[in-house]
Amino acid sequence: MQYRDDKYGNKLSILGYGCMRFTKKGNSIDIARAEKEIMAAYKAGVNYYDTAYIYPGSEEAIGEIFERNHIREKINIATKLPQYMVGSRKQLDKYFNEELTRLRTTYIDYYLMHHVTDVAMWEKLKKVGIIDWIAEKKASGEIRNIGFSYHGNSENFLKVLNDYDWDFCQIQYNYLDEVSQAGVIGLRAAAAKGIPVIIMEPLRGGKLVNLLPKGALAAMKKSGHDWSPAEWGFRWLYNQKEVTVVLSGMNSLDMVKENCRIASEAEEGLLTEADFATYEAVKKSIRANEKVGCTGCRYCMPCPKGVDIPGIFRCYNTMYTESKSEGRFQFAQTVGMTKEPAFATQCIKCGKCEKHCPQNIPIRKKLVEADKALRPLPYKIGINAARMFMFRKTK
Repeated sequence: MQYRDDKYGNKLSILGYGCMRFTKKGNSIDIARAEKEIMAAYKAGVNYYDTAYIYPGSEEAIGEIFERNHIREKINIATKLPQYMVGSRKQLDKYFNEELTRLRTTYIDYYLMHHVTDVAMWEKLKKVGIIDWIAEKKASGEIRNIGFSYHGNSENFLKVLNDYDWDFCQIQYNYLDEVSQAGVIGLRAAAAKGIPVIIMEPLRGGKLVNLLPKGALAAMKKSGHDWSPAEWGFRWLYNQKEVTVVLSGMNSLDMVKENCRIASEAEEGLLTEADFATYEAVKKSIRANEKVGCTGCRYCMPCPKGVDIPGIFRCYNTMYTESKSEGRFQFAQTVGMTKEPAFATQCIKCGKCEKHCPQNIPIRKKLVEADKALRPLPYKIGINAARMFMFRKTK
């Protein structure tokens, strides 16, 4: 196992254990199986374990496993405040103390504000006293590092990143999402500030393994490497010095063994020009079914009316490269959950964006198509309801 430093020089395994996808036995986590998998990862050198308040049964499961095996002091627990459920200072302690109980611990090594999509969510937390609360918890030793997990555009990521002295952050990032969400812009901005970056969805929830088109698989095979699709995904990330930890939701001993092997072999700077050409061939194959040839360059931005043009097109394309439900989910999560609306319906047809688009995309026309596909009536209602809840006034 290889290790990279956090902000204070502590060694973190470059492979982290994502504890959201344990195998179920009936309606509950199969604790016996999860324990075997976690202990196999621990013995291979994995020392970072990521969970969250809203992952059903996860905090309780790993708390029980760590306690029974007497390894709590030898590993790092990362869990998350359900900030979207917080409306008062009192609730900060409520959720945190509940998590400590579930995890059978007196402190959290890496604590995150969960699922931030807009700087407005951070501003809401500041109004209920999160700054003083964090200071108190760090002073008492109950929280050792504070960070946030992010699902929004790069502009809002930078605003959140620069508004506080964070110890670390967590972003969705993989070879297909290089310019979406926080993206490479966010990755490098955080690293430039000395802030470790934890990577989630390195394989897009398995889609870069199980849903690859034949052309992508052929390109990988042609490369001459005997790498699985998962290994291609992990090696792309480990090749970048700015990446600190890559999370994997491992739920089999074979997966643990394979991922630990990759994390012991893959190093920064090992990929060749031929390897990068293979990644480009893979992406081209995946994107063959896209509806809009948007590269995410963002030359069309900023829109004078706030429309998130590249974000909308990315989600629209996902409907046809993955599934309609996934594209709509990503849209609701990233474009729909910004405090300042960013919908295509705000477009006034000024054409400014089209003058700067290097791909010569008929943006105004494609925005209408995308909005119709991404926001059928049930989704409009759902997004509006979620926005009202997320951005409700705090006490």
